[in-house]
Amino acid sequence: MNDAPPRLYPFWQLTLARLREFYREPAAIFWVYGFPVLMIVVLGIAFRTTPVDMITVDVQAGPGAEQVRDELAAQSNPKSLLFAVQIHDAEASRRRLRTAKTDLVVAVVDGAYEYHMDTARAESRLARAAVHDALQRANGRHDPVRTLPDREMTEPGSRYIDFLVPGLLGMSLMGGGLWGVGFAIVDMRTRKLLKRFIATPMRRSDFMLGIMASRLVFMVPEVLVLMLFSWLFFGVRVQGSMASMLVVVAVGAFTFSGLGLLIASRAKTIETASGLMNVAMLPQWLLSGIFFSSERFPAVAQPLIKAVPLTPLIESMRAIMLEGASLRSQALNVAALLAWGAVTFVLGLRWFRWN
Repeated sequence: MNDAPPRLYPFWQLTLARLREFYREPAAIFWVYGFPVLMIVVLGIAFRTTPVDMITVDVQAGPGAEQVRDELAAQSNPKSLLFAVQIHDAEASRRRLRTAKTDLVVAVVDGAYEYHMDTARAESRLARAAVHDALQRANGRHDPVRTLPDREMTEPGSRYIDFLVPGLLGMSLMGGGLWGVGFAIVDMRTRKLLKRFIATPMRRSDFMLGIMASRLVFMVPEVLVLMLFSWLFFGVRVQGSMASMLVVVAVGAFTFSGLGLLIASRAKTIETASGLMNVAMLPQWLLSGIFFSSERFPAVAQPLIKAVPLTPLIESMRAIMLEGASLRSQALNVAALLAWGAVTFVLGLRWFRWN
């Protein structure tokens, strides 16, 4: 009579063990679910939509200063542009401009306007243009071409928080895959736990698939929590299919879990694994468009940016969330993610060692 356990028994038992270990550790729950939500709250508040621009202007004390202040105040429009104007002496005005407490300094010299600005600051250059236009209008200038009222764009997905959330989701998937898988394996190796698995009827593929499966179980609910929170508190909506979004999330989780396995396949110490993970993550944090579009980088860098796995993941999620794109339209990005996951898993399986 054959009493051998079923073929998938080691896989299921290891997966369940990893799940129990995770939910018995409150700190792990916070870093997986709480910390990403906290990031969305902080960044969502910091980059919330501001309906009116405020330009801070200092007028240098002297003849005509009060008139400039009154003209700018009269040109302020609560619906589009506001000027916060103060009068200071020359030294105080220069000091405030140097310390970025004001955007622009206006001095009246022999009946003409003289602007003092910090050309390295975009706010200062924009303030110069807005203030000059307002003062010229206040003194009777009229545009030769008639303009119609401005039309504000309020379409879904046009805010920075809408752009930011898919980037944070991708960053969370990358961090969870690398640290949740790679760090866990290296930690077990340093504690000599992996050596004990050698005596069990479990192959390396069972072990690695069990680690990846347990991580996938964590990752999908993590992303759903972030998406739900973003919708409830910031109104971030998924314009496309939620099923397509979940497929991309699952593929992204698989990709970075495979990368985490590859990094941990030979690393013997926590320090080595941490260094390798930071080497893998830092370029993607900077290049893949988490906080701003990767199109800002030079054209020569674009092939490298497109090659790293975080870029197609974020591009696919943004396309589905903001543009309502279909999963079929993202086939190339999904294929690139699957290729990354498959190659890193096979290499990790080949190079993996228990000690």
